[in-house]
Amino acid sequence: MHEQIRRRCVRLGELLMETEVTVRVLAKATGYSKSTVHKDLTERLPNVDTALAEDVAKILAYHKSVRHIRGGEATRIKWMNESRKIEK
Repeated sequence: MHEQIRRRCVRLGELLMETEVTVRVLAKATGYSKSTVHKDLTERLPNVDTALAEDVAKILAYHKSVRHIRGGEATRIKWMNESRKIEK
């Protein structure tokens, strides 16, 4: 693995630990694709820094456990906004 990729994995892992944002938000903030960020955090980081990878895995597992709630809330807000448009 190239040194540049190693540094990127560690930097992404540290950013995730600091901010605890989703992979999608982290990708947008850093300019990398969502796929690259996810692959770096789940597959490459354990080979580079196992302790950081374990902490990152906990955050990713939490996000995965609540994603159905986020999706439902987004849909609810969407339909509330749609109904307000119809009323006007």
